[in-house]
Amino acid sequence: RRHGVELPRSTMCDWMAAAAGLLEPIAKAMLKRVLQSKVIQTDDTPVPVQDHNGKGIKTGRLWVQIGDEKNKFVVYDYTPDRSSGGPERIFQGFKGDIQADAYAGYDVLFIDGTIKEVGCWMHARRKFYEARTSDPPRSHLLLAWVVGFYKIEEDARETRRKHPDWDDATWHAYRYELRLRRSGPILDAIHAWLKLEQPKVLPKSPIGEAIGYSLNHWGALIRPLEAGFLEVDNGAGERAMKPVAIGRKNWLFAGSDNGGKTTAILMSMCTSCKAWNVEPFAYLRDVLDRVSTHPNSRIEDLLPDRWTPLEVIDPAVRKG
Repeated sequence: RRHGVELPRSTMCDWMAAAAGLLEPIAKAMLKRVLQSKVIQTDDTPVPVQDHNGKGIKTGRLWVQIGDEKNKFVVYDYTPDRSSGGPERIFQGFKGDIQADAYAGYDVLFIDGTIKEVGCWMHARRKFYEARTSDPPRSHLLLAWVVGFYKIEEDARETRRKHPDWDDATWHAYRYELRLRRSGPILDAIHAWLKLEQPKVLPKSPIGEAIGYSLNHWGALIRPLEAGFLEVDNGAGERAMKPVAIGRKNWLFAGSDNGGKTTAILMSMCTSCKAWNVEPFAYLRDVLDRVSTHPNSRIEDLLPDRWTPLEVIDPAVRKG
């Protein structure tokens, strides 16, 4: 527009789709790396999608998968619905831990025990926060316990900042011991209180549902006590969905299921670049020129953590 050029929205959408088509092998390689993680954080959110079968707008889903410290890619995936088929396809072949929000669609992943569930204290806390107006004494007591629980996590991170020489194994061992010593007693007190109070409240009341949620998922909520590499909540997954929530207020809806897929691929590229401190524009400008002729057997060389600009590899291509 600054140069007086008017580009139709449809043309720009076609460009995005073409770019996503070129970048899809890289997105698949990112997901492959995520599936090598010991623990994956995941979340999903609804996306309005234009339905070309005469039904107006339907609801699709964008899912996010975040790898561990060695595989910290942020990979989005689109599905036309929220059935368990989406998670089953995404996590096919994965063995490890999945941290999510207790959505029932994930339950099929935990049946044979090769994948273990890690709960989210952010979700558990939120239910008590929502119940604070109808049952202040119980809600505020639980919320105070959770504040203390999170204070221990902050203390652990502060200690880590004071020891930049620690490797991952040392950090995880320290956090594991700290949780056993300080967090364990708090969680024991919470569990005993939940069982004591559950018979005293209406099951369908806000506080009753909050207590029921925590007890029903207690095994998953205390999993961080078993390993120092596990987080106590799925905050990273929720933060990764914030751009989608903002986007819904701007681009309003995806034009089709293919548009949802395009969104997932391009968001995977940009967000993963940021995770690895790579400037997205420079990365995409270089990779889009190379990916169509790059050997598929070496596609991982184009991932943000291993990417080297072509002009560095071959100075002869540098212009000017």
